[in-house]
Amino acid sequence: MSFLHTPSRRSLADLPVVGVCFERQTYANLAYLVVGVPLGVLYSVLFGLGITVGALSSVVGVGVAILTAVLFGSRLVAGLERRLANAVWPVDLRQPTDVGDPTGSVAILRAYVDAPSTWRGLGFLSMRVWLVPLAAIVLVVLANAITVATAPLRYPTTVTFGERNGEPVTWAVDTAPEVALAVPAGLAGIVVAGHAANGVGGVARRMAVALLGRDRSEPSA
Repeated sequence: MSFLHTPSRRSLADLPVVGVCFERQTYANLAYLVVGVPLGVLYSVLFGLGITVGALSSVVGVGVAILTAVLFGSRLVAGLERRLANAVWPVDLRQPTDVGDPTGSVAILRAYVDAPSTWRGLGFLSMRVWLVPLAAIVLVVLANAITVATAPLRYPTTVTFGERNGEPVTWAVDTAPEVALAVPAGLAGIVVAGHAANGVGGVARRMAVALLGRDRSEPSA
């Protein structure tokens, strides 16, 4: 019998602060943010405009038709978001079963209007829009951090961060001290962006679990 004990190798993801760069979930959250920005803008245009136009024109038949289309469309999109949540996070969200099996167009419409999942899904899509600015900020920070960290590969170079008061904000990396500073500064920005991505992704995950359906991976109450 051997009394030798082989110490377990510590995962890089377990490292404090910088371990976020080695977590698979970090990159899953970043992918969710990349996809979420255009989707959030699309939701804002389709559902926001649809609800506004439908409500203003509800005195005529076309307004009711628009609101009905928004209602059914929100359920379809909520289903897509449910699948996306299951793919990105360790959750298993079920499709709601509160609609039943109605027959007839009027009964179907009434069932969808009465179903709590319809309004929870619409609420999720509305709140999803508010994550777009946060996701965009995280992605901009990450892109700038990567540009700064790789600046020595293009030395001498000028890094552009955007504009302020109509003037471009730049950093000219053209000396040895600036090259030495660029790498740690860029890596620090990448770490910050990783933590921010996990934060925004965590909020989106909780929203999905609360509004898109019960998580089968969680024990029943």
